[in-house]
Amino acid sequence: MDFEETPSKITTKEFLAVVLAGFGNELAPLTSNNGDEPCPKALLPIVNKPMLDYPLAWLEASGIRDVLLICPAPHRASVLHYINSDSSASSFPSLRIDLQAFDESENLTVGTCQLLRHFAHRIDQDFIIVPCDFIPPPSLPLSRVLNKFRTEATYDGAIATTLFFEQPKPDKTSTPEEWRSGPASTSVVWDEKSGTLLHVDTPDEIDDDPEEMALNMSLLRRYPRSKLSANLQDAHVYVCRRTVLDVLKEKPRFDSIREEFIPWLCTPQYNSRKRSKYGHILNPLHNLPSQRLALEHCTLHTGLPSAYEPQSALSSPMDEVAPTETSSLRVGVVVHRASAGYTARANTLQTYLELNRHFLSQTTYALPIDSESRSLIDPKAQITSDSMVGHTTKVGERTNIKKSVIGKHCVIGKYVRIVGCVILDHCVISDGAKLDGCILGTNTTVGVKSELSKCITQAGYEVGDGENYKNERLDVSDWAAPQHDDDTSTEESDEE
Repeated sequence: MDFEETPSKITTKEFLAVVLAGFGNELAPLTSNNGDEPCPKALLPIVNKPMLDYPLAWLEASGIRDVLLICPAPHRASVLHYINSDSSASSFPSLRIDLQAFDESENLTVGTCQLLRHFAHRIDQDFIIVPCDFIPPPSLPLSRVLNKFRTEATYDGAIATTLFFEQPKPDKTSTPEEWRSGPASTSVVWDEKSGTLLHVDTPDEIDDDPEEMALNMSLLRRYPRSKLSANLQDAHVYVCRRTVLDVLKEKPRFDSIREEFIPWLCTPQYNSRKRSKYGHILNPLHNLPSQRLALEHCTLHTGLPSAYEPQSALSSPMDEVAPTETSSLRVGVVVHRASAGYTARANTLQTYLELNRHFLSQTTYALPIDSESRSLIDPKAQITSDSMVGHTTKVGERTNIKKSVIGKHCVIGKYVRIVGCVILDHCVISDGAKLDGCILGTNTTVGVKSELSKCITQAGYEVGDGENYKNERLDVSDWAAPQHDDDTSTEESDEE
């Protein structure tokens, strides 16, 4: 009797991607609620595509399949609807997205460390943390970061790999002073040859002494040619061993991964006291064979500082690394230079606008391709090739649109002038209005012959006919609250 054998393919889940999507208070008023409807940060569009699409596409291209997506509870319904929609399912067919929500309010945020502790039971393998607002360039594949972690975790027991990027200086004339509230400069020390992150200044250290930096002598002896830079931004992308979560559980006071935990995680590699206390947790003993010897003979491998290097005569017992320890407990770093391609986190209004403008410069005349949408654009409207118009958006006669992104289902009247703007979905721009360098939230209405210059509106805001604003953040409460108070006072006087 013949037996037919069917070979079975075993798929190993190497990494779990943890995508963090918060409220996005730094992008207010764009992320402020539209009445009872939330405006999730993860779904804010960049050139008419939700910003969440960019990191998800980055993950899928690297071969990662399992994603733990964490968002605030009020945003869960909107995010769930999107990831189950036809457009999302067709864009990321191979991703298995596990959406989890956490209780949080806009005024009382939950730190990233607390989130990881809470969802640690869902992370049973090495993992990568990615923010929903990181927009990588084509020149920076995620595999570059993952491969560095794979090699160094196998070779010398590295515990994590981080990603920093160099951001070009913004054009100060492009946005008003009120918009330029980017992250403060952080001093970073790293070894360029081995790609090792050595020190990251914490906010507490900066507050204690902003003029000086304290570095461990054992760090400088092991890496005498370390580099110091204040021009690098943390991408908030971290590839970590699963054991890193076990240490995080023992550090309940840590709230921020970027500002507290990663700076601390750099220290066990050269601090013997922390090595002896946490080394067995970060690198527990196992029976798996080491690939260190094979990698040492690899001609493509540059070599890393060894735990067996002789210590200087000036070394103190507290700085020495025990010769029996084979794990370096290093934190690797990949540095992406600005010259290699523009990248940014859309975590400020300034970078959100700049990212839209950057992608516009990469496109050519992105008008709707379907005949229904094309028929809604008046033949006499002038739309430059560096602009984008969304699906079923109506554009009136003699309207001029330059260097702008217009969302879906908008109504643009006649004789409207729009320059350098980002207009989200379902906005109404009335006849004769002029907009320059603005960002309009969803469902914004601009009255007849109104003029806005470098303004931002909350979803649902209404600009009256003929009104003029410059360098303003227009919040719904600006016009809704006074009206409510007047109505209440009138009702009370009538009752009296």
